[in-house]
Amino acid sequence: MPAAEKTRSAFRLSYSVRVDIEALPARVWRVLTDAAGFAAWNSTVTSIEGRIALGERLAIRVPVAPERVFRPKVVEFEAERRMVWKDGFFPMFEGKRTFVLSPEGATTAFEMTEVFRGAMLPMIQGSLPDFAPVFERYAADLKRACEAEAAT
Repeated sequence: MPAAEKTRSAFRLSYSVRVDIEALPARVWRVLTDAAGFAAWNSTVTSIEGRIALGERLAIRVPVAPERVFRPKVVEFEAERRMVWKDGFFPMFEGKRTFVLSPEGATTAFEMTEVFRGAMLPMIQGSLPDFAPVFERYAADLKRACEAEAAT
């Protein structure tokens, strides 16, 4: 299982995870950007509504009680390389999730980082869950899905 890292300061909190996937970037990207199929492989997401494409706003439902819906916007989209989702309004509070794919022969290094920052962070930081286990599951689920697809 990939291990997530957490770093924290007064106005910044970040989580990151990295895993090597035995599949080419095109396959990983296809799985990662298929909104309709997301919940089939990703146990950290109930559903995603919208298109995972530059400039699109998504509705991401997560399996917690009560149900939570996040609405990030895709602000960067470099096919098979990099994607960024952003929500909130800096300097008050912003969350930015960055996905990076790096080819390493027949393997793809997948990195995901989320940075929360802003003046409101110290006030709400205590109410945020620990995202490290979520990031670890997300990366493990993606690895499993891409490698299973590669084996068929």
